[in-house]
Amino acid sequence: MTILIATPNGNIGRPLASQLLDAGASLVLIARDPAKVADLQARGARVVQGSLDDPATLARAFEGVSDAFWLTPPTFRPDYRQWALDTAAAAAAEAKKSGARVVVLSSVGAHQAGNGPVSVVGEVEGVLRAALPDVLALRPAYFFENFLRDAATIAAQGAWYGPTPAGRAMPMVATKDIAAVAAEELRAAWRGHRIRGVHGPADLTMAEVAEAFSEALGREVRYVEVPLSAALEAMAGAGAPDFVVALYAELLDGFVTGRTDPAEPRTRETTTPTTIAEFARDVLRPALAR
Repeated sequence: MTILIATPNGNIGRPLASQLLDAGASLVLIARDPAKVADLQARGARVVQGSLDDPATLARAFEGVSDAFWLTPPTFRPDYRQWALDTAAAAAAEAKKSGARVVVLSSVGAHQAGNGPVSVVGEVEGVLRAALPDVLALRPAYFFENFLRDAATIAAQGAWYGPTPAGRAMPMVATKDIAAVAAEELRAAWRGHRIRGVHGPADLTMAEVAEAFSEALGREVRYVEVPLSAALEAMAGAGAPDFVVALYAELLDGFVTGRTDPAEPRTRETTTPTTIAEFARDVLRPALAR
């Protein structure tokens, strides 16, 4: 078994690579800058230098591969949707040549149109399923790590801001748990087209997240609900291009209306262990202390 990880430096790809190497798997990694994965290469991973949208890079990377983990990176650009679909199609063509199964990172809400980048990864699922006989789409919930984007205001104001209703419960998950599920599935015996939700230990409201943050930090942390228009104005004011604001307008509206809710019910299989309290203590608190 030789496993390709197309994005080995992110919050999911890196722990996934480490877990698979710990398990004795043979790995291939695609990296623009091999220095960033030198530690993984030293542990035995084969590194292919290049970018995901380069056909020659994909051809070299998929050679001899039995399984692949595909994650569409958020390299937002005006043609993001078409770029993501074309890149996935090129990867699928190489996976077909090698006979590889593909585990693709998708998202809750990917089954619905109008959810911005989430709907794009849903279309990526479709591209891979149309081309390959063995595809597993992982549809994880809202990442705990997304709260790190709010570290500055949490540190300075004891608050963070967003349009999601404070009392609306939604699944949330630690990225290390997504990596663990991906590692499990890449090593498991399965065939065909499958979808697996990855939902964290419980659905949470932003008010409950604020309670967990307050407990971990030893001071009050508040979630402040703001109109969607205000959130989008803040993005634009921070320098986000218009096409990025438009993408996130759909996604944030999905959080508000419930359009991003998972299609897959919560089950024992979709429930993962890391709690928001553990994330607050082990990840958020050290990040604020830096």
